[in-house]
Amino acid sequence: MRLRMLLVGALLPLVLWLFLPVFSQGAPTTAAKSAQLQRKIDIARQKIGRRKGTEKVLTRDISVYNRRIDRLEQKIGGLQSREARVQADLDAKRAELGRLQRDLRSERARLTRLKARLAVAKEALGRRLVELYQADAPDLVTVVLNSDGFADLLERGEFLERVGEQDQRILGLVRDAKLEATSTEAKLDKLEKRQKTVTRIVQRRRDEISAIKQGLIDTRVGYDQTRDGKQNALSNVREERKGLQQELEVAESAQRKIRQQLAAAASRNVGTLPAQPVKGGGGAWIFPVSGPITGVFGEPRPGHMHAGLDIAAPEGTPMRAAANGRVVLMQPTGASGGYGNYTCIQHTGSLTSCYAHQVRFGTSVGANVKQGQVIGYVGNTGHSFGAHLHFEARINGTPVNPMNYL
Repeated sequence: MRLRMLLVGALLPLVLWLFLPVFSQGAPTTAAKSAQLQRKIDIARQKIGRRKGTEKVLTRDISVYNRRIDRLEQKIGGLQSREARVQADLDAKRAELGRLQRDLRSERARLTRLKARLAVAKEALGRRLVELYQADAPDLVTVVLNSDGFADLLERGEFLERVGEQDQRILGLVRDAKLEATSTEAKLDKLEKRQKTVTRIVQRRRDEISAIKQGLIDTRVGYDQTRDGKQNALSNVREERKGLQQELEVAESAQRKIRQQLAAAASRNVGTLPAQPVKGGGGAWIFPVSGPITGVFGEPRPGHMHAGLDIAAPEGTPMRAAANGRVVLMQPTGASGGYGNYTCIQHTGSLTSCYAHQVRFGTSVGANVKQGQVIGYVGNTGHSFGAHLHFEARINGTPVNPMNYL
């Protein structure tokens, strides 16, 4: 607020200094400057309106990105929960993999021992087979005849039995060692396949979690950057709008000063100003008043398009009918919706001219008027920021460019 007051205090004297020579030169020039200042005010308001629209769009975009980021945060939270579950499963798989690796080492060691036992058993079996091949097969008669008594016979029989049992054990040992070795090799093969499978599962899940998480993080970072960029743009637009509003306040303050000067001059001159010479154009109509054109048909105004021609003139200046016709409409300020005191003249079955912002009327409804006849006086009534005539041409009630007839 202090900054705005300082700006107003600094710029207002400058504006008044610029306009003081205008006041000293007379009311018509002052009115023209007032109208020009009003155009600057309208342009500033348009810019402020556009800035507000941009602020609204940026604010909406930022809200959208905030919602998107919130949804991403929720997804990332859910993904983190999923990652925790996968990590637990991963830990279990790693533990299983550790057990598999220990089992593999144990089975490999066992297989080594079994192969050694099998080699020893095969060697013993080979030697036994050689011995049996080289020795004569003992028969019962030979054992009985060569035995020295019954006790020796028993010992020889037990010995033969033990030899037979030993042979059976050697054969059984070889058979069992071979079976165990084969079984252990099959188990080793199965464990190695399981190890490879578990390793692939663990790696695939780790890659999947990493890819999803990184994708979400990248998207969130992109959203954050876009949101930050829009927030920076919003801050810049707001600063521009504040600057424009400060300029607008300065201009409106200067405009109020000008209006006060014009009102004071009008109060002294109402009813005493002579009718100005009428400016003729290339068309069938004449200009209702003489003065600088401060607004043209079709230019953008805050909330609407300009529907007529603005001609700056001092308050109280007589206005003349643009062409012959009949007065068909006269509305006071309270009924015209911003036009102030408003008069319309019907020229043909479809063509009408209208005169707005009059300080007072100069004719009546139903009156037949001639081209150049005084029908009212320039004012500042209705939605107006300086004395001027707002002059319109309408076909079947729709505004058209008055320059087409002047």
